[in-house]
Formats: sequence, C-alpha cells, structure tokens
Amino acid sequence: MTTLQLPYGHSRVPLRLDPALADWTVIDPKQERAIADPGSAFRRCAEAPIGSRPLREMVRPGDRVVIVTSDGTRAVPNKLLIPLILEELPVPASQVTVILGTGTHRPNTPAEIEAMFGADLAARVRIVNHDGFSSESNVDVGRTADGYPVLFNREYVEADVRIAVGFIEPHFFAGFSGGAKGIMPGIAHVDTIYSFHRFEMIAHPLTTYGILEGNPTQKFLREATALAPPHFLINVTLNTEKEVTGFYLGHYLEAHEAGCAQVKSHAMAAVAAPCDVVVTTNSGFPLDQNLYQSVKALSAAARIVATGGIIVLVSECSDGLPSHGNFGSLLQKGLPPGDLLAWLRGQKKTLLDQWQAQTLAATVSKARVAVHSALPADLVVRLGLEVAGDLQATVDGALRARGPGARAAVMPSGPLTIPYLRSSNEATTGGH
Repeated sequence: MTTLQLPYGHSRVPLRLDPALADWTVIDPKQERAIADPGSAFRRCAEAPIGSRPLREMVRPGDRVVIVTSDGTRAVPNKLLIPLILEELPVPASQVTVILGTGTHRPNTPAEIEAMFGADLAARVRIVNHDGFSSESNVDVGRTADGYPVLFNREYVEADVRIAVGFIEPHFFAGFSGGAKGIMPGIAHVDTIYSFHRFEMIAHPLTTYGILEGNPTQKFLREATALAPPHFLINVTLNTEKEVTGFYLGHYLEAHEAGCAQVKSHAMAAVAAPCDVVVTTNSGFPLDQNLYQSVKALSAAARIVATGGIIVLVSECSDGLPSHGNFGSLLQKGLPPGDLLAWLRGQKKTLLDQWQAQTLAATVSKARVAVHSALPADLVVRLGLEVAGDLQATVDGALRARGPGARAAVMPSGPLTIPYLRSSNEATTGGH
C-alpha cells in the first residue's frame, strides 16, 4: 500500500492509497532538476535575453528603477532574484524600489517582507506594498480595446526603468501566471481589477488553465499592460520543491511564452476517465495560506472529478479565508451554488473577490467539496463545504460509499499540475 506525504503549510500530512478501495492515479508534474548554480545561469541569461537588449544596457546612471514582484502568497524566490538583479543595475540600491504586487490582497507585514527577502536585503532596498484601493497611488494609463480604464501604480508608471519579476505556473484564469500578469492585476487599481474579473470573463470557457490564445483574461491583461509595459521581464520556473529549474529573461511577452511552453511540457497530465474522488493540495506554503488561494486547487481538481463526486482539499489556510474582502461573506449568504451564480451574474457592478466565490460555486455545483484545514469546522460548514477533519477517514469513507470500481486521483502539487480527461481535447487546445 502506497502512502503519500501531502504538502500542508510548512509540513506534510500522510494519505494511504488503499488499492482495495479504488483504482488510484497520482497526478504530479514531471519532476525537473534544480539548476545547480542558479547565479551563473541567471548571469548567462542576462547576457542573452529573449527578444530584448540586456537589462544593464537599458539603465542609465541617474535612472529610478522599479522592480515589481509578487506578494507573500506566491513562491517567487525573491531572496535569490533581487540581489542578482541589483548586480545587473548600474545604479545604487537607493535608486531602486521593489513593489509587491498585492492586487486586492492585504498588504504584507514587515515580518513577512523580511521572511520573503531576508533581513539584509529588506534593510538595503526600499520595499513597498502596492495599494490598489488608493486613488492617489494609481494613475490612469489609458483604455483597453473594449474601453475599460486602466490605472496602474504611480511609482511604477513614473519609473525610468520598469522590471517585472515572477514565476510561471498554470493559472486557473489566465492560463499561466507570470509575464504581464505580474503587472495586471498585481499593481492595478481595484476598479481595473474589477473589470478584469467581471462575471462573464470568469465564466468564459477559455478562461482556464493552460490557454493563452483566445483566453479573454489573458487578452485583457496583455492589452492593459501594453499601456505601460515593463521594460524587462525576469521569470522563473520551479519544481515541486520550489527550486529554480529555468530562467526566462527579456521581453515581457516573448520570454514569458518561452517559459509557458516549458511549464506546459511537464505540467499537463492526462486522466483516462472522470474520478469519483479527487484529493488535492494547494502545494503547501505559501500557496495554501488561505482558502481564497486554495480555490485554484479545487478548480484544477474539478476538471477531472466525476459529476456528483467529491473533491477533498488539503490546505492549511493559516491566514483563514482571509478576513478581508467579500469572499467569505458571499459564500455565507446561504444560497445554493446555482443560486449564488445567478445572483452574481445579475449584479450590475463587480464585487471584490466575487470571482473566487464564483469559481468555488461552479465547482460545488459539480461535486462535493470537503476541506482538511486549520479553519474552524463551523465556518467550513457555513461556507457550504464539508469538514475533512480526519483526512484518511474522509477519503476511505467516500470510496466505500462509491463501492466497487471506484476511481480516485491524488494531486500532491495541486494547481501546479494541469489535469485533463484523455477523451477531451484540452491537451491540444491549451496552447499559445
């Protein structure tokens, strides 16, 4: 009998896969080796970037440089990357500002920033949270093709040199993270973020993992970012241990697409038939800090769960739902999933976090969802979900209820894998 150790916060929880109860499939990305000497590899890529001049040739001595990177909910290796970037810049650290792309998330605390960057770097470089709710901190840069106003962080827009930093993974809306997505919605004003996440955009069939071309959210974020694009992109790919496996430096579109092609080559996973039970994680810390982020894992599992089946989520949620935004309040309205979707569709104005509630409601409309987490049991129930306090008992019980011939899948890395049904055409449509 196989026992897997599933990521859960900073630790792991065991799950036994009993072959007497189900035909099991383990879905994980093809493991890639970490780069042995990431510093040397970075410098080589910096000398020959994709579709761009080297970064050091773009920066003049008096330039003000802004580096945009992800907030603490993403596993961007900032401790590695930011010092390497500073080496490439012919300006002192005093002329560099790092902006954390919080989008609509809460700001990172000083302790979190120190953990993300290291005490020495946090003291040497100015690091600030983006404030997407401030009218003064954001500036209008134009309109998308459909006429939606785009407002970005003022410091970013007014910088002489703009650098976008991130990592590329499958993304349940934009197809893949990284690239222009680090700017939009990372450092956009909340009104622009609302336009990006409006109901019909999220409900579009091509708003999904692994698809760039034809994906309306990718189209929006590219149009928006083009109004004030980064001058240089630094993206990485990571393995399941969150070690760097590749650097993609250069033009913010060309370098990103090269990285997406690499991620897709090892992240797509075919499944023969829908599964009665799917166990998924949100890849541990920092991705599983809250239930809001963990909806990504649920939406990935929903691609292969049988209608009427069950998804069991393993996610610590140490930061709660979180407490800010409307995600929790929308789910606690007491409406059945179909009614909540209809209610959201009928709203004239996009509500903060409704996109995540919409995605979760769509998932629960298809299958039951049980959660193994640090969330209070009564809260989980109020959200319309089930409590999986004893993970093993929950999984085994669901399989016994299904009976002989049950099919089960485990996604130890959660949304870092893009599962698809072999009978569908998702493997071929999820291209650039």
